[in-house]
Parts: sequence; structure tokens; C-alpha cells
Amino acid sequence: MLLLPLLAMGQETTEYGVFETANLMPNPAQVSQFEKGLAAHNKKYHGEGPYGVRVYWVANGPNTGSYHWSMGPFPWSSLDNRPEQKDGHDTDWNNNVAPYMAANSGAQSYWRSQAELSRFPKDFTIKNMAVDYWDIKRGKYEEAMNLVKKIHKVYAEKSPDDIYGIYTNEFMSTKEGRDLAVISFFDKSAWLGQDHGIDKKYDEVYGTGSWTQFLKDWMEVTNGGETEIWIYRPDLSGISGDVIVAERK
Repeated sequence: MLLLPLLAMGQETTEYGVFETANLMPNPAQVSQFEKGLAAHNKKYHGEGPYGVRVYWVANGPNTGSYHWSMGPFPWSSLDNRPEQKDGHDTDWNNNVAPYMAANSGAQSYWRSQAELSRFPKDFTIKNMAVDYWDIKRGKYEEAMNLVKKIHKVYAEKSPDDIYGIYTNEFMSTKEGRDLAVISFFDKSAWLGQDHGIDKKYDEVYGTGSWTQFLKDWMEVTNGGETEIWIYRPDLSGISGDVIVAERK
């Protein structure tokens, strides 16, 4: 998934930014052929605009070794004009990428960028990401998002330079259990072992003991979650990892 933070839309439209994502698992014996075909395809057909693609390598969890393919952001209306057979897009994919993928690979999802809940205060270059997926309980979506808003307030006041994105699954599934994604961007792996002090910062904003209550409230609205580490692969992507925030406001 991910990702550019904001999608510039005209004031007259109610459309919003969406990402199309796919989890691609190569045949272990054909990884080099898969990467060669994927890189050529993305650079030819997904090198600009709403159809620009970034690719990430998944470093942990059940999807370890897979490649996360993310196109966008784009408004839903632009999907009807995506590269297709007439441009040779589908033939190229079917001939040079798909043959090197494992069976049952390529499950797709569509994610909405929740720009008002995300924090993109400055330009940056994507390198590594920690992706926290959360399974929201049925009927608890509004409560969960209200809690996310409280976290946003804490970061805005106490960690204004921190960067993260909030995304919601456009087609939520009780089976898949990936309804909300919180994506944190980092450069060095040491970041993963640091104490970022969210508990103390939360209490400073909402009062002593508030973080403990937040955790209880969060467990009441979710069924749990999981975290994946993604590593950006510029060699396989159609667009760079540069995110120019000013151009997207």
C-alpha cells in the first residue's frame, strides 16, 4: 500500500485518494525472473500520475518474502482509464510477471488515505515502513476512528515532526481482518527498538492515567492486529520514493 500522503483534488469534487495494492509472491526458484519482469513492467506502464507504482519487500510475518505492489493515489473515477490490453499492459504482465508468481498470489485490496488523520508535516523520502494492521470489531468503526483522532492530537502537539499515514480498507472483510492500517516511516532499523514515549505524551495531553484507559478502549473496539516491516524497492518501482508534501496540499 502506500504511499503518498495526500491527493490534490479540486474544491468542486468529493472524490478522495485511493490506493490499489496487491501482495505478490514469486516462485522461490524464479525470483530473478520475477523481479526483472516486474521492474520493466512498472517502469513502462506505471511511471507517472495516478497509475504510478511503488514496490516494497515484506520482511516479516506470514507474507515474508512477498512484494507489496501499490498504485496511486487516484480517485475512483480514474480507474476506468487505467492501462489495459489496448496499451499492451495486460499482455506484458501475463507474459513477463505472472508466470513467475506462486499460486494464489496477487490478492488485491483498495485503501483510502485518511489525510485528516495522518501526519505528513514535511517532505521526505520513503525507505522503510512499519505497517500496523488492525481488525476493527463489527459496529465499532466510528468509535475506533474517534480514538485514532485522539492519537492524532497527541502527535500534532507533542511530536509535530513525526510522519505516519492512516488508511482504511474500502472493502472491509470480517475474514481478512485488515480494516485499518497505520504506517510509520523510518530510515534506520534502530528506530524499531526505541521508546517513542507515546504513553507519557498521551497522559500529558489528556491527563494522568489516560493512556491506560486508551488501551482498554482500543481493545474494546478491535479484535487485535499485526505488524509488517516493508522495505522500499526503488529498482522495482515505477516512481521514486520522494514525497513532496507541498505539492499535494
